[in-house]
Amino acid sequence: MKLAFSTLGVPGVPLPEVLRLAVAHGYHGVELRAHPEEPVHPGLSPDERSDTAAAFKAAGIEILGLAGYPRVAAPGDDELVIEEIRVLVDLARDLGAPFVRVFPGGEDEDADAIAARRLGTAAEYAADLGVRILLETHDSHRTGADAIRVLGLVGHRQVGALWDVMHTWLGGEQPQETYAALSPYLGYVQVKDIASAEDSTPLALGAGVLPLADCVEVLTRHGWDGWLCWEYERRWYENAEPLPELLGGGREHLGRLLNDSA
Repeated sequence: MKLAFSTLGVPGVPLPEVLRLAVAHGYHGVELRAHPEEPVHPGLSPDERSDTAAAFKAAGIEILGLAGYPRVAAPGDDELVIEEIRVLVDLARDLGAPFVRVFPGGEDEDADAIAARRLGTAAEYAADLGVRILLETHDSHRTGADAIRVLGLVGHRQVGALWDVMHTWLGGEQPQETYAALSPYLGYVQVKDIASAEDSTPLALGAGVLPLADCVEVLTRHGWDGWLCWEYERRWYENAEPLPELLGGGREHLGRLLNDSA
């Protein structure tokens, strides 16, 4: 498996410093939070997109994906959500990123059908550009069982799943159950750690309660060789310890888990 971290953990940090951190601590890739307050977002010009892709290539670091914010199951106009996804897919294509992340955001009993309809339409566009749209286990669809209700309806290879280990755990799902549900669709896995179900302040990997060892063991046992991405939510918890101080230890912890599960 390859290791990455999300820029959600280093909010607003310039790309040269992000790349320096990735290289210094032995990460293979970076997940870019695609938001206007970050260096990479859909408003970048063509030249800025080219420069960003070139900087990653020169550093030998891959752009794992773009963490976007479309809420595909939310009430409202389909076309607005679909266009939001298309804009992200365009940016991913220009940067050479294989994935874009979307959220569920459902609010009623029609959420599954709404999400499937929008994702199915967006999938055709994404297929032409070679980008895969990943529905994260989050909010209204926090477990693998929830996510596959939507993914099964979509039935398109360009739409898959992003497994956030915190949300599936909070939803009461065991890692083996999540993997069994998501394995046909799995794009990559977001790892993290927290103190408890009541306190989701981000912690160093291995310092909290999330079943990271079980998750890695399940993935290894099934021969999965994709990405583990550390999503440290510093943007939402400004009193959390700065991520740069934790990256080395996090890389070592994931390496131990991978060795132990081999």
